[in-house]
Amino acid sequence: MTTSSSKNRFQDLSSEGRVENDVFEDDPDHEIRYKTLSWQLVSALMIAEIVSNGMLTLPNAMAAVGIVPSLVLTIFLGVFALHTAKLLIDFKLNHPEVHNMGDAGMIIFGPLGREVLSAGTIIFAIFGTGSELLSGQQALSTLSNNGLCATVLLAIFAIATFVLSLPRTLGRLSWLGLFSALLIAICGLLAMVGAGANPVRDRVIVASVPTNFYQAFLAITGPVFAYAGGTGDDRFFILISEMRRPQDAMKAAWLLQGFATTFYAVFSVVVYVYIGNGVLSPALFSLPPVWSKLTFGIGLVNFLIAGALYSHTAAKLVFVRFFRHSRHIYTHTALGWTVWTALCFAATAAAFVLASAVPIFSYLTGITASLFAAWYTYGLAGFFWLHDTYHQAEPQYTGGVGGSGIAALRKRPVGTVSAVSTVLAGAFICVAGTYVSVKLIVQAYEEGIVGKPFTC
Repeated sequence: MTTSSSKNRFQDLSSEGRVENDVFEDDPDHEIRYKTLSWQLVSALMIAEIVSNGMLTLPNAMAAVGIVPSLVLTIFLGVFALHTAKLLIDFKLNHPEVHNMGDAGMIIFGPLGREVLSAGTIIFAIFGTGSELLSGQQALSTLSNNGLCATVLLAIFAIATFVLSLPRTLGRLSWLGLFSALLIAICGLLAMVGAGANPVRDRVIVASVPTNFYQAFLAITGPVFAYAGGTGDDRFFILISEMRRPQDAMKAAWLLQGFATTFYAVFSVVVYVYIGNGVLSPALFSLPPVWSKLTFGIGLVNFLIAGALYSHTAAKLVFVRFFRHSRHIYTHTALGWTVWTALCFAATAAAFVLASAVPIFSYLTGITASLFAAWYTYGLAGFFWLHDTYHQAEPQYTGGVGGSGIAALRKRPVGTVSAVSTVLAGAFICVAGTYVSVKLIVQAYEEGIVGKPFTC
């Protein structure tokens, strides 16, 4: 929804595609230039960041609810995520000064909204980094036959993640993202080949599984949060801000969601059909040792790059908040590099401490995904549409032409109902996901399966 009035109000495009009030200036004289990403590289970065962990949990979710419900949900959520991506992109194009979800919160909800959504982004990014660190540690443990203490391997992987997060612009990471996206695709293909070459005897495969609400939603949290790092997420704001042509962002969304939805569906079905209801999460643990090592070895690079991107996101939000439009953004100053390095280190160190010192870290990751990612990927997109549709009808946005914002919403009933439904969907996922995650923590303590901090 980018109307002509919104372009007049928010965008002044030059022949080179630059936008007035953009969060980043694109000056050839700047030592550090941000507006370098193409839409192809943006889609590669997003694939590198979200597909690996999402892909590896889906066969287990399919085992819980059956093939048909899982496939329907996977495809529906892919289409839904593409819809919310469109709303997010339109909002970004209408408000080029928005760099992250905190900036969007300031526009919609005021100062409190800015702080809450900024804090949520940082927390979710740190937990995302921690999840990738654990995936990397699992890969290293598998490859080394548990030859070193798990905490030591986690520390080694955290150091590598920190170093890789240090480039100041996403353009410097973009080709690594392309390489990572290719590797995770190869990892998935090899996992399917490994499962097909080593089918489990007497495996159980079902089309659907009767279950209660708790078990059903517990199972669907896999596909729900597999998409929760996609184009509806805060990181897409940050990525669009570093695109040469933000107007091409929807092309990246189509490529990402088309690839992710197809890959999720095919991977989960193939692995589940050959392994059956006993498939583990991550699914690579269900493969024979040789295949498990091969796939983990290839996926290791993706875990590293994805963790660096999460850490980079947390650092970038705070850095831009400190130095927006100052010389420290665009120049190699001692203060700028000191603060940037400290922020990247703090984000990665916090993720390492949480992943190694908090026994229920994986459960807390589910809570953070429910509280924040559910809104960032789904619910808030509805608020974006409602806000811009309402305000673009007001005189101060249209030069005296237009009427009541409520009237504008009434004139677009389909869009209004869709936006309100998107908000309600985000609220439902948030509440139900939090409930399921908290119940899982309680059950884990009751069953005595909670580990100890800093254990090998």
